[in-house]
Amino acid sequence: MKTVILAGGLGTRLGEETQIKPKPMVEIGNMPILQHIMKIYSFHGFNEFIVALGYKGEVIKDYFNQYLMRNSDLFIDLESGVTKTLSKAQDDFKVNLIDTGHKSMTGGRLFLLRDYLKEDDMFMLTYGDGVANINIVDLVNFHKKHGKIGTVTAVRPPARFGSLQFEGDQVVEFHEKPQLGEGWINGGFFIFNKEFLEYVTDESDILEKSPLENLAKNGQLMSFKYEGFWHPMDTLRDKNLLNELWNNEKAPWKIWK
Repeated sequence: MKTVILAGGLGTRLGEETQIKPKPMVEIGNMPILQHIMKIYSFHGFNEFIVALGYKGEVIKDYFNQYLMRNSDLFIDLESGVTKTLSKAQDDFKVNLIDTGHKSMTGGRLFLLRDYLKEDDMFMLTYGDGVANINIVDLVNFHKKHGKIGTVTAVRPPARFGSLQFEGDQVVEFHEKPQLGEGWINGGFFIFNKEFLEYVTDESDILEKSPLENLAKNGQLMSFKYEGFWHPMDTLRDKNLLNELWNNEKAPWKIWK
């Protein structure tokens, strides 16, 4: 089954980082968050990806074009110009890098990928800026069992602010909030039957508007409620938190060796 990763957004809230690279190429630890996401899927046996490119998509193309060079031992004969790979690369991804334009919306990018997806009964889709320790096999089994067109992974939103408790004006307890115990939000990690492609009609479609809204109205959207770790990389604060977890070997989403 193919996995679509939406990787064309600007990521303006990450400041200078995204002036020179697209948001999915911002690094957590020693590799882009895009690669972290791919590793999550690949760990569970899903290693074929379609990456919907937009803003600075050439940076993603260059990265994967040079992937073997960066991650393998090589034999190079300078006289003949022959280069051979001497060791297997770390990842066995099959990556389709498709330009879906700088201005396309999230649904519009999927619309432009329809020819790459219509031959398959199902496909997965997620955003290029969020990680989780979700079991993809469980998600797939859930989707197949309910028989509807779409599944969205529902997650608890991470809290943005610390919590204070008072006695009068004195702070008696201060702690960072864990993920909220109330409310659910769209966490990405979708699965769709190919019929969902009929719900996206042009490049201006926003996935989270009419396509998903209409799917829900038609009774064809189910939620996979996921209580485990999930975190987006929307801001510099998010990036710093994810890097801190990674650098301290406490990254819950690192399920691969």
